Amino acid sequence: MFDQPGMGEEALNKVAEIGLASQLDEVENLDVDIKTDPLKLIQGEVDSVNIDGDGLVMQRDLRVEELDMQMSSVAINPLSVALGKIELTKPTEASVRAILTEADINRAFNSDYVRQQLQQQQIHVDGQLVTVDAQQVDFRLPGEDKVALNASILLRETGETHQVAFSAVPRVSASGQTVTLENVEHGDKEELSPELTQALIEETSEILNLSNFDLEGMTLRINNLQIEAGKITLQAQAHVEQIPSG
Repeated sequence: MFDQPGMGEEALNKVAEIGLASQLDEVENLDVDIKTDPLKLIQGEVDSVNIDGDGLVMQRDLRVEELDMQMSSVAINPLSVALGKIELTKPTEASVRAILTEADINRAFNSDYVRQQLQQQQIHVDGQLVTVDAQQVDFRLPGEDKVALNASILLRETGETHQVAFSAVPRVSASGQTVTLENVEHGDKEELSPELTQALIEETSEILNLSNFDLEGMTLRINNLQIEAGKITLQAQAHVEQIPSG
């Protein structure tokens, strides 16, 4: 009887898709598949919610190649659907899988937001306090669980351009909320400035932190970070207090 998506499911899907899209800067493809039936919906019961997205641009210009989110046994306020919203009556947990490509992370590094963070940094070079700007950042995923970064740095006082390069292994914190870089190896025998390298390391960690992926009403916790040549795959749990509505 309920093999075909009913009007209830179709309406829920559309409401959720519009709501999620409103939280994103860009969307190539977004599909929400909510499974329930009219009798359960009247009681506020939803069997499952699956969200499948491609080419989603989050805050800070961070693009995600693929995003899959799955929730089961979701409780909603049935009256909210009539108002064009999906209001959860209790929080639920979701499993999340996200894929970021090397190009996606490069896009974030060279976005206006991050470039502003890496401009006019005051650092010490050879004992002198100088002002530096990151001109171009090249982020790579060479494989072997590593990330690598090469940045062109302009010294404002002298007009000289220097290259800063390092590779490191990202590690997820015990809380699953942050990513830190370990086993940092410098590309050059002599660092231009430890402070500058540290600033770039912190910005790399910030881009990889899951706070960038949080949507309204959703908080993510990383379970696993898999790094391959050319891409990063995040496995995470999401605590969902509400599904964004348009």
